[in-house]
Amino acid sequence: MRPVRWHRARCVRTLGLVTDHIRLVVFDWAGTTVDHGCFAPVAPFVEVLRRHGVTVTDTEARGPMGLGKRDHLKLLLAATGAAEQWRDTHKRAVTEEDIDAMFAELAPLAIESVRAHTGLIDGVVEMAAELRRRGIAIGGTTGYFAEAARVCFERAAADGYAPDATFCVSDVPQGRPAPWMIHRNMEALGVFPSNSVLKVGDTAPDIEEGRNAGCWSAGVTASSSDVGLTAEALADLAPDERARRLTAVSKKLTGAGAHAVIETVRDVPALIDAIDRRLAAGERP
Repeated sequence: MRPVRWHRARCVRTLGLVTDHIRLVVFDWAGTTVDHGCFAPVAPFVEVLRRHGVTVTDTEARGPMGLGKRDHLKLLLAATGAAEQWRDTHKRAVTEEDIDAMFAELAPLAIESVRAHTGLIDGVVEMAAELRRRGIAIGGTTGYFAEAARVCFERAAADGYAPDATFCVSDVPQGRPAPWMIHRNMEALGVFPSNSVLKVGDTAPDIEEGRNAGCWSAGVTASSSDVGLTAEALADLAPDERARRLTAVSKKLTGAGAHAVIETVRDVPALIDAIDRRLAAGERP
């Protein structure tokens, strides 16, 4: 599988160890910058498991969201209910070969689902323009494998959002929560040390990825997989129900180690201002 390694010619080179402000923000994709509610990954998992005698709900399929898709599939099949269904159907435990075969079936379904759901989240283009106005580099990481990632990146670029660098799980030895995709962004864009980097994502593995990279790590709630609603459906909720759902996700991301939680990517510039003040005061992630 060919690596994606999408990065543009513009490169941010660090002269010395400037540590008192953020110079690179690395964003997740689905549920953070595209696909409000993170729908693209869900249906393919449900369908592939159904083909093999295992029924999971959409909510259950979202459980491991943020991991690489093969790891996601493996974890779904390790859940007690799914493992029991597999044993009842196949009269044996699931094997690595089974995972490989199902992942091969998942791939074309995932690519088509990404094509259907990779619209930009409101505010992304404006937020990215503000970061560029400030001279802050923009990176990306995703649990999508190379072919699905390429579809996602190309659609987003056509809609006006193209990070300076972005890497997918196929580009590194291990996906989230390992830090390697963030490190690849830092390398490609010449930004270091890690305390000048902010990771923004909507899942616990996103937060853990950032923490393991030694950078600031922030969660996004409104567009997240755990809320799991389109922007329109979220807006239609009663105010108390909307607040309840966002608070639940905020608590989950904080519990995963987030340094901060914001509602939408529109809040990123203000978050950077707050982190810069913490850096100037000598605080480190």
